[in-house]
Amino acid sequence: MPLKDFSILLTVILIVIMLIIPLPTGIIDFLIIINISFALLIILVSMNTREPLQFSIFPTLLLLVTLFRLGLNVSTTRAILGNQGDAGNVIETFGQFVVGGNALVGFVVFVILVVIQFVVITKGAERVSEVGARFTLDAMPGKQMSIDADLNAGMISDIEAKERRKKIEQEADFYGSMDGASKFVKGDAIAGIVIVIINIIFGLVIGMLQEGLPVAEAADKYTLLTVGDGLVSQIPALLISTATGIVVTRAASEGNLGHDITQQLLAYPKMLYVAGGTIAALGIFTPIETMVTTSVAFALGLGGFLLSRNEKKLLEMEDVEDEQASSGEEDDMKSPESVVNLLQVDPIEFEFGYGLIPLADANQGGDLLDRVVMIRRQLAIEMGMVVPVIRIRDNIQLQPNEYSIKIKGNEVTKGELLLDHFMAMSPGVEDESITGIETIEPAFGLPALWISEELKEQAELSGYTVVDPPSVVSTHLTEVIKRHAHELIGRQETKQLVDHLNETYPTLVEDVTPNPLSTGDIQKVLSNLLKEKVSIRNLPVIFETLADYGQMTKDTDLITEYVRQALSRQISKQYAGDGEPLFVITVSGKVEKAVADGIQQTDHGAFLNLDPNTTQAILESMMAEVEKMQETGQMPVFLCSPAVRMYIRHLIERYIPQVPVLSYNELEPHIEVQSVGVVNV
Repeated sequence: MPLKDFSILLTVILIVIMLIIPLPTGIIDFLIIINISFALLIILVSMNTREPLQFSIFPTLLLLVTLFRLGLNVSTTRAILGNQGDAGNVIETFGQFVVGGNALVGFVVFVILVVIQFVVITKGAERVSEVGARFTLDAMPGKQMSIDADLNAGMISDIEAKERRKKIEQEADFYGSMDGASKFVKGDAIAGIVIVIINIIFGLVIGMLQEGLPVAEAADKYTLLTVGDGLVSQIPALLISTATGIVVTRAASEGNLGHDITQQLLAYPKMLYVAGGTIAALGIFTPIETMVTTSVAFALGLGGFLLSRNEKKLLEMEDVEDEQASSGEEDDMKSPESVVNLLQVDPIEFEFGYGLIPLADANQGGDLLDRVVMIRRQLAIEMGMVVPVIRIRDNIQLQPNEYSIKIKGNEVTKGELLLDHFMAMSPGVEDESITGIETIEPAFGLPALWISEELKEQAELSGYTVVDPPSVVSTHLTEVIKRHAHELIGRQETKQLVDHLNETYPTLVEDVTPNPLSTGDIQKVLSNLLKEKVSIRNLPVIFETLADYGQMTKDTDLITEYVRQALSRQISKQYAGDGEPLFVITVSGKVEKAVADGIQQTDHGAFLNLDPNTTQAILESMMAEVEKMQETGQMPVFLCSPAVRMYIRHLIERYIPQVPVLSYNELEPHIEVQSVGVVNV
């Protein structure tokens, strides 16, 4: 154990010893000086902290110091009453020298110190701690939302957001602890008063009955020692109480207490002239000695003059620095390196016209930033990927009610919103009484209407699906991210997922990367899965498969097929509900043979090479079967053998990318499969 930690434990043990075992007066003197030193050190540290969290141990330290001082009071009381008044040199010095040997004067000084501490400082610090704790807890939700908004806007990173959230939690804990710790200071003041009264009363009793002293001599002896003991304990207690008040009243600033006081109190030099003139007038028009008022007025005037001169110099220096900064910015703009900052491309951008600003402005009731947070959480759960920060900004080049979604700097889709309307999508049976502005639902391309708020309830009763504009845009944004998820997961994002998996499955990660598969190989497999909307959240299963087959082949497309088969339970649940049959379009043996014969192997992998007529015939048959299945209201799914699944997927992804292609090995044995069509040529 480090020596510093051991010293703290030894201090706690010493406090227990003080409460039980009588200590020699020499050790008591030594401990009294240590008590004063601790109090002085604490108040100096509290004055030099910039924010309360820099002295976060203060509540616990306050308890230990208070306990130490009360233990010291027990030892000094035992020494005063049990050693015939021999309480040590320090207490005797405070009783004789500090108060001039006058017990009555000392008692008055002691009472004044107690009143200042108990009524003024302690009570104020207690109230500030209570209010600070309540306000800090009340402000926590708002601060958390502000951090989420800054994170979604790209103003801060995930690490900075985590640090700021941690700081908010620490502030709440600190002010809550200070609210309780301030009660220690209040109780200590009360205990000081009670101890002094007990010492005086029992000192008189011991002096008269046990020592046979006259009443006046006993009162003078024990009262003087008791007052000295009270001063010895109350001066450090006063310093600790003041430190408590300083810590809980400190607001966020850029400097310590001394810096802030001098900078802010002396920020207006002219006010020193006014104060100096007022003091000089007091010397002229009142009987106060002129020498006193003149010297103070002169000092204030001189201070105002010096501060005014320094202020002029600072303004001149700031003007020079501004000129240098502006010229430096011009030089930077002319330098070739300045264009590097313009090369940054955001992974996802959401831009909107000025008419949609209320959508993102929290002051106008907009909750787009909160919805973006929920989108990122939802996609992390559904797809298993960490969606990059979504940059949200207005764009005056767009139409007022228009928005645009960009992936890696390129626009992939756009839409239009009417903020004072609701989007209504028909259930299939039109209601002629529901009228509005015809439009297309942007996420799925369904026909819809923009209806007024008055028709909302009537449309819902008629079976229409009615959604507000923020829900429309958040659904659209979610679907766009899902559609382009494979583009958003690069090597850096893959490395982040691998590092996260390494925390719980280090052996598994070690078997996969860097050998036999590099980060780039893993990224290609994950990208292939996301491209077909297969969640990569179950990374342990994916890496188990990579470890098994990564030694056998470097073809990432083939490895992806093995991974899909390992995720058969997940894929089965994705397309077949619990206990429900899976309706599929099967691929005939003739088509599978044609595809298998068209596969060509190269050094860089395999690819499909079919003649145009065969390709055209297969695609026409597939699209015809898809249309038939869609007319029945069922989701089309192609089912084929594992050997050709990947190539059939490559064949259709340009024409009907939304239709999934499954192999028999990707379905659980208990899944009931019903074929509703066959692809044939």
